[in-house]
Formats: sequence, structure tokens, C-alpha cells
Amino acid sequence: MKAKVITFVFTALMAWSTLSVAAFLDKEVSFSEAQIQAVIDKSKPQQLNYGGLVEVSLASPPKLTLGNPEGRAGIVARVDIALLGNPPIPVDVVGSAGIRYDDNAKAFFLEKPVAESVQSPALRKDAEPNARRAITALLANYFRTKPVYVLREDGNAQELAARWLLRSIRIEPGRVIAVLSPF
Repeated sequence: MKAKVITFVFTALMAWSTLSVAAFLDKEVSFSEAQIQAVIDKSKPQQLNYGGLVEVSLASPPKLTLGNPEGRAGIVARVDIALLGNPPIPVDVVGSAGIRYDDNAKAFFLEKPVAESVQSPALRKDAEPNARRAITALLANYFRTKPVYVLREDGNAQELAARWLLRSIRIEPGRVIAVLSPF
């Protein structure tokens, strides 16, 4: 019985020391809201056409705020919705998105954007749910292929390490933090 207890204590201490060393060796790479916004500002307009019946377009890049709402990227944009060849209706959109890292591209992307509110004096209240769905699809399409930050091969030492050792990502107010670990 004593041998089992000693073995258990030894195993627990080894696991704890490995975790402590791993946490001690963690490094953080961060990039700012301004860096992400600069990349988004260079993006081209986006539009989706639903069989000629509805066209949803994003003429200018959305504005982002990191950490508002907490743990997500806030999105504010103006989107135009045109129904059956009518003039477009400008719609103000407030939404949010998460962030993901794509190891193949060595890049960070905004993911799963959601249009949480849509407002326009010309948009009927009963049309808002459909507008939110169409705008959410537009935002998802917009961010799907546009990285907001790419780890450069010629970057600093932390970026080079991040290319191989990324452990986790979190969004804080004004910045994204990528945690690196050797384990």
C-alpha cells in the first residue's frame, strides 16, 4: 500500500512540475486593434446576391473593437440591402466575431461573425430577422478568406516561435493575445 501511495505522489509531482515548467516557458505574442483595422481597411468591398431577389453589399470595411463584447471582436458596419432591383437601403449593423488560428496559413481570422442588431428607418421591423441572417452570411463570407493577422516568416523571434508552438488565443480589450508554449 505504501508503494502505491509513493508512486502516486511521485507521479503527481512529476506532472505538476511538467505543467509548472510549461507555464513558466509560455510566451505571449500580441497584436493590436489598430493593426487588425489597418488590414481590414485594405479589404475590397463584398457583396452577396440571392438569386437576383436580394443583394447585400458592404461598400466600406467594418470597424472593429477588440474585447467589446468581452472575449470577442465587436463589429460596426454599414450594409446596403437591395430588394428586386429597388434602390439599396442603408442598414447600420452591430455584431461580433470570435477569432481562430489557421495553422496551414499561419494566420488569424475572425470567425463566426453574427449581426446582433440591424437598424434602418427604411427597414420594416418584420424584415429585421431576415436582414440579420443575410448580413451575417455576408460578414462570414467577408472574413472567411481575409486574415486579420499573418505570422511572418521574416518576423521577430516570437512570431517565428508562434508559427510552430501556438497554444491558445484570447481577445482582450484593444488586442489579441496568442500564447506560445514548448509543450
